[in-house]
Amino acid sequence: MRNVPAYGTSSANSSLGPLTIARRDVGLRDVAIDVAYTGVCHTDVLNTRDAYGPGIYPMVPGHEFTGLVSAVGSEVTKFAVGDRVGVGNFVDSCRECEHCLAGLEVYCQNLVVTYNGRDKTGEPTYGGYSSYTVVDENYVLRIPDALDLDVAAPLLCAAIAVYSPLRHWEVGPGTKLAIVGMGGLGHLAIKIAHALGAEVTVLSQGLSKRDDGLAFGADDYRATSDPTTFTDLASHFDVMLSTVSAPLNFDALLGLIKRDGTLINLGAPDAPVSISMFSLILGRKSFASSATGGIAETQEMLDFCAEHGIKAEIETIDAADLNSGYERLDRGDVRYRFVVDVATISK
Repeated sequence: MRNVPAYGTSSANSSLGPLTIARRDVGLRDVAIDVAYTGVCHTDVLNTRDAYGPGIYPMVPGHEFTGLVSAVGSEVTKFAVGDRVGVGNFVDSCRECEHCLAGLEVYCQNLVVTYNGRDKTGEPTYGGYSSYTVVDENYVLRIPDALDLDVAAPLLCAAIAVYSPLRHWEVGPGTKLAIVGMGGLGHLAIKIAHALGAEVTVLSQGLSKRDDGLAFGADDYRATSDPTTFTDLASHFDVMLSTVSAPLNFDALLGLIKRDGTLINLGAPDAPVSISMFSLILGRKSFASSATGGIAETQEMLDFCAEHGIKAEIETIDAADLNSGYERLDRGDVRYRFVVDVATISK
C-alpha cells in the first residue's frame, strides 16, 4: 500500500479539504498513474452531498482525470512508463456479462465506479482529486498527443456522455439537433455534433452565452425564456439532447420534436421529473437516456476529438479553491468546466 495526498470530504455536511488515502500496490496488470489534472463534474457536488443516496466516506471525488504512467505491472501490454493516459467514470467491471462482452462496460451490473464505490475486494474507491492512483490497464485510456492533458480531462466524462448518445442515435449530416443547456456537457455536445455534420440549435434559458455557442459551431441559439421559441420551432427537431441536471418542462420541449423524434435526457436531477404521456403518444415520440460509454467508445471519442481539434473550455483552479468552485457550479458560474491542477493538492 502507498499513502498519497488527496482532497475530499469526511461527511455530507463537511467542506472539502486535504486527506491522506491508501492506494494498492501495483499488480501484474495494473498501471500506476501520477495524476496531473482532474475535471470537476456537477455529480461530484451532488455525490458529496448524498444527493443520490448515502455516500462512502471519506470521499475523494473525481472521475475525469489525466496524467502520466509512472509504473506498470509485469504483465501489462498496453502501456509503458511515461505514457499520457486518463481515467473516466469506472475502473473495473465483471468482464463477463453481455454488456462487458459488447464493449459497453458502463452498463455492467457489477460496475466499479471510480469513486464513492467499492472494488472487488470490498475496499472503497477514491477518485482523481489525488496525486496518484493504480488502475487495471483495461480501464485506462490513451490520451492522443494532440490533446493537452488539462483540456483532455473533462472529455473523459463530459465529452463521452454526449458522444455516446450522438453516435447511438446516428446524429450526422441531415440531422436537426437541439442541445438543451450549454454548460460542461452542452458546450462539448455542440462541438462534437458540429464535427459530425449535424444542424445544431442551442436551447438555453437566456442568450448570455450565444456568442460562445455560435463560435463552438452552433447554427442557431434560442432562449427558452422566450415563448416565440416554442412557436417558431414547433415539431422542428429530429433529436434533442438535454444536458441540464434539473427538472425541466419536458412536455414543452417534446413539442419541438418531430414525429418519431427522440428527446435524450442526460441530466441527473436529484428530484423527480414529470411527463405527460400524450406528449409522447401524439407524435410517436421517444423519451430516452444514456450513460457515458464503454472503454472502446471512450477511446474512439478521444481520437475523434484529437482529429477534429475538439477540447474542453476550462478554468483551472487550485485544490484549495474547490469549495468555492462547488458554490460556483451551483450558480452555473463557470465557462465551461473546472479543472483542478493536481500539483496543488500536495502543497
